[in-house]
Amino acid sequence: MTPLVRWARTHPLALDAIVALGVLLAMVAGSFVDPKGAGGTYAWGARTPETLSLVLMVLGAAALVFRRVSPLYVLAATATVSGVELVTGDPRAPVVMSTVVALYTVAARTDRPTTWRVGFATMAVLTCLAMFAGPLPWYAQENLGIFAWTGMAAAAGDAVRSRRAFIAAIRERAERAERTREEEARRRVAEERLRIARDLHDVVAHHIALVNVQAGVASHVMDKRPDQAKEALGHVREASRSALDELRATVGLLRQSGDPEAPTEPAPGLDRLDDLVGTFRNAGLPVEVARAEDAPALPAAVDLAAYRVVQEALTNVRKHAGPDARAEVSVVRVGPDMEITVLDNGPEAVPGRPAPEEGGSGHGLLGMRERVGALGGTLSAGPRYGGGFRVHAILPVDPRTAEPPAGIRGCFASTSVPPTTSGDTGA
Repeated sequence: MTPLVRWARTHPLALDAIVALGVLLAMVAGSFVDPKGAGGTYAWGARTPETLSLVLMVLGAAALVFRRVSPLYVLAATATVSGVELVTGDPRAPVVMSTVVALYTVAARTDRPTTWRVGFATMAVLTCLAMFAGPLPWYAQENLGIFAWTGMAAAAGDAVRSRRAFIAAIRERAERAERTREEEARRRVAEERLRIARDLHDVVAHHIALVNVQAGVASHVMDKRPDQAKEALGHVREASRSALDELRATVGLLRQSGDPEAPTEPAPGLDRLDDLVGTFRNAGLPVEVARAEDAPALPAAVDLAAYRVVQEALTNVRKHAGPDARAEVSVVRVGPDMEITVLDNGPEAVPGRPAPEEGGSGHGLLGMRERVGALGGTLSAGPRYGGGFRVHAILPVDPRTAEPPAGIRGCFASTSVPPTTSGDTGA
């Protein structure tokens, strides 16, 4: 049936012509049948239609060819020829069959209010003509048949229209759901790309900056102080190893299910803050840390974001704040939030003071804002009065996490470690 259905959809006028021909044959055949033959049965050939009735049947069937093009006009035409037949035909021919088909088309191709108005008017007019102007008594069953057939045509057309609308709505919802899934997939891909880009930037910016500093130290003291150069090269090797490990862990997220085994080391968090600060101290940057002694565990996403904010902020201090810079890091739980503050005493904006090292793409601060914003937090960064820079991040903590003990805001463990000998060179 598929080729036939396809042909019918691509040739609607030809299909309507076939329907009209079928209706004409049915009307002509019905005009030769007497429903009240001998013995109360239908009698074939008991009556013969008049010429006017044959002409009206042909006109009604011909109008049905255009039932999809102008359904209301076709209904008006078929109802007119049916009314003429009901008033003048004797014996009566079933011209009203063309009106039944036209009324079904109107109900199937318009809206429900139009179907109610047009259907009721058609039933009322044709039934009244048959009862009060036709040759048969008003109580004849043929008159009631006109009322029943026109009513069923309107109801059937309305049901078909409702079913088509329901199927179209289901199809439209399915297509919209498919588009929504595709948009959601694209959005998640974009978010994952941004997340991986932030991680790669944090890892590369931090470790490569340290490698650059320690390599400069080694190059500067290679001839005069080989022991210090050896120590600096050891720091270079340690920083490069850490960079490779974190890069491997980040890139491992891109592996497919059938790829080789990916790293299983957990993402860094504030539990590794001392190790992070130690790498900067080894690079010659004095860092003072203030944090809660017995702070509760943080959700993994918040813990990672806090670690990355401190890492990127200290990297910027080491790169841009000058050789004499010092940094202060504060990590404290305040109510439902975790606050991270990184301060430095970078060069003051006074004449004759050398400017800090220029450069950078600006992706560090952007990455920190994106990372904090993704968790619903806020980040502010800007110069301090009198010199230096301040980074302040507020990260909301999952409310399911246990609240910190009372007085925890004032309970810190502060450490201040002077720079190692590798930082005495001013690198």
